[in-house]
Amino acid sequence: MNTTISNNGLPKLPQAAGQPGNSAAPESSASATGAGAPAAKADDQLKLTDSAKALQQAARTDATPVDTQRVERVRQALADGSYKVDAGRIADRMIAMERQLGDTGKA
Repeated sequence: MNTTISNNGLPKLPQAAGQPGNSAAPESSASATGAGAPAAKADDQLKLTDSAKALQQAARTDATPVDTQRVERVRQALADGSYKVDAGRIADRMIAMERQLGDTGKA
């Protein structure tokens, strides 16, 4: 999985010598990052919270197995008009989900 991080309009930091795409001599950090902006340090670290790790795991396409046979059965039922909607079952599950989320009893 590739993750792209946007610089959100911040100036581009110079690449370290020897990195691909760096054909010119490295610029000074003051001219590359703007006046007074600190340069990136080699020992900078990024630590993800447990929530962020869980979100990354959930975003992985292989993290949630897909029952392709069931998907195909539903697709076929939709196509031929035989798919039946059980409104009572949907309502029951919505109520159960609301209770799990902390129903305040307001109607």
